[in-house]
Amino acid sequence: MTVAHVTGAARGIGRAIALRLAQDGHNVALSDLPSMSAELEATRQEAQAHGVRSVALHGDVSDLASVRALVADTAERLGSLDVMVANAGIAQTKALLDVSPQEYDRVHAVNGRGVFLCYTEAARQMIAQGSGGKIIGAASIAGHKGFALLGVYSSSKFAVRALTQAAAQEWAPHGITVNAYCPGIVDTAMWVEIDRDLGAINGVDTGESMREMAAGITLGRVSTGDDVAKLVSFLAGPDSDYMTGQSVLVDGGMLFV
Repeated sequence: MTVAHVTGAARGIGRAIALRLAQDGHNVALSDLPSMSAELEATRQEAQAHGVRSVALHGDVSDLASVRALVADTAERLGSLDVMVANAGIAQTKALLDVSPQEYDRVHAVNGRGVFLCYTEAARQMIAQGSGGKIIGAASIAGHKGFALLGVYSSSKFAVRALTQAAAQEWAPHGITVNAYCPGIVDTAMWVEIDRDLGAINGVDTGESMREMAAGITLGRVSTGDDVAKLVSFLAGPDSDYMTGQSVLVDGGMLFV
């Protein structure tokens, strides 16, 4: 049985991915910040109800020692690491002229450096195991198009696409595929925060910004975490074995690239 690790698994898209991979039959290591321990444990218990082994781990993806420990603990407690889902991320909604260098660094520490650390530490473990693997990262529609008031967030997601393409080329000889998923507007706590902040900047009511953006979705609705998890399920499974270096939109038809 394969072992998957999902970062940022306590809630939102990460939780949906964790539960879908457990349903698919993967043993799962689920990680998040210590402050999310109660929600993470709830996710772990729900994942384990699918008849797989599941462990909850605490860590910070922006910290090298922490990521190394997450990878090592996964392999030690579950026997291997075959799928890494670098899902953890944060959003920022702010005009570029109002962003401080410290705020810029914080977003890139999680969304860029965090993915880099998860990718590279997972790859080291998979290469040592000698049996290949699947590495999957969280990008975004904002990694295909820079959005006003989401400029720093967008730049961090463009970075994920570049890392995904480079890693796919470097690690293919080891049997490792590297791909990313690019959600659009998802009904999660993160998007509630984005809507709130956009509304404050533009002087509109809560919910109005999301409704305006959602009007451009071809399929006529915002997505759920389960919509994204279905794509990650494919990327984590054997049907995607001949696919690597791709950053796939799962946005209901917002962008066409």
